[in-house]
Amino acid sequence: MSNQDKEVHHTPTFDYNKVVVIFVLGGPGAGKGTQCTRLVQDFGFCHLSAGDLLRAEQHREGSDYGHLIRTCIREGTIVPMEVTIKLLQNAMGAAMKESRIGDGWTLETGRFLIDGFPRKMDQALKFDETVCLSSVTLYFSTTEEIMLRRLLERGKTSGREDDNVESIRKRFNTYKSDTMPVIEHYKQLSKLVEVDSSGTVEEVHALASSVVRRIFSGERTFTTPN
Repeated sequence: MSNQDKEVHHTPTFDYNKVVVIFVLGGPGAGKGTQCTRLVQDFGFCHLSAGDLLRAEQHREGSDYGHLIRTCIREGTIVPMEVTIKLLQNAMGAAMKESRIGDGWTLETGRFLIDGFPRKMDQALKFDETVCLSSVTLYFSTTEEIMLRRLLERGKTSGREDDNVESIRKRFNTYKSDTMPVIEHYKQLSKLVEVDSSGTVEEVHALASSVVRRIFSGERTFTTPN
């Protein structure tokens, strides 16, 4: 057997039996960030937003990726997975070294909400293979009309260059073409829970919290009602 024919197996950086990773997906404006803030308060997660990490990196002095990230954000396209995964891995490692206090945190254990990731299938597969196998994906779903209204309202104060109608439409299209296959993938693995995020913050929070409690009770597979 040639070297090219041999399968390459990577050992993930973090053991999923000790480190809980919950992916949080949903269209732009679905309420991911708001709900993650609530879940952090409830369960002591370290909340990592892929988008926030990328936005911070684009302005970091000496960054090799700044121009590339700025272009992708402006055009509503997805940053190459190697960049995003490396930023997430580094952030998880830093959190594990902080000696956090609270449920789920010891020298070897931790719990992470990763918001807005994975946005493509290659990201999903690569992260599970090389960083940490995820426990479940929370999928916040609502209509484009609701998401657009929320984003335009946020744009009045956010200062984000992508909170405008043109960029939002591009982001919706990218989400449908690239991220919906990821959602379907985790659904087929029984590792997806869909949460209707059309309601109030409190209503959505109650639904999301119940899912997280099931995870910490030891549940390993999930099905989304039809």
